[in-house]
Amino acid sequence: MEKQEIRTFGRRHGKKISARQQWLIDNILPKISPLNESDNTVKILEIGFGSGEHLRELANQNPEKIIVGAEPFMNGVASLLSAITNITTNEVLSEYKNIRIFADDVRDLLRNTDSKFEQIWVLHPDPWPKAKHEKRRLLNAEFLKLLSNHLTNSGEIIIGTDHWEYFDWIQQELQKTNLKFSTPDIATIHTRYQEKNKAGTIAPKYLVIKN
Repeated sequence: MEKQEIRTFGRRHGKKISARQQWLIDNILPKISPLNESDNTVKILEIGFGSGEHLRELANQNPEKIIVGAEPFMNGVASLLSAITNITTNEVLSEYKNIRIFADDVRDLLRNTDSKFEQIWVLHPDPWPKAKHEKRRLLNAEFLKLLSNHLTNSGEIIIGTDHWEYFDWIQQELQKTNLKFSTPDIATIHTRYQEKNKAGTIAPKYLVIKN
């Protein structure tokens, strides 16, 4: 029997979504799947985009690039779809035409594409702080190596977390790889999850990883 992959995220659904959001999921989401995109287009990936605040900022800053967001929490996907579409026509707004959404485990996306990314963002991943849940942490050595295989030659992975023990743990996992990394001082990137700061730390810490 094939070994089942450990789930690295929590729930898939939260409170009931609106009728409009359900329509967007049924009708717009399939049209903006990254699996429909050529592997040769210039892309940026954000993993676990929450409600999509940073993803939309990336889209505005990089209008000539395809911005791919992977998020298994359907309420977050619904929130992003609401934000990037016209409330009257339900069409994707012109400034967000470069957004693509994969509403599932990012590992499934990476196994089904040969795409390379200029940047891969992972902001405030679930730290799974209890020792018994450590195996659920996404950013282990194996996954980091998988991400690195999808970087362009000069590409980089940017990780941000306000959970400092998780930050140290990721660095320990990186020591098991041949990847290069630095811990630069980056101005705080504001997202809904960053503002919650459940770890109660002063500010997030950031890692930049390259091949």
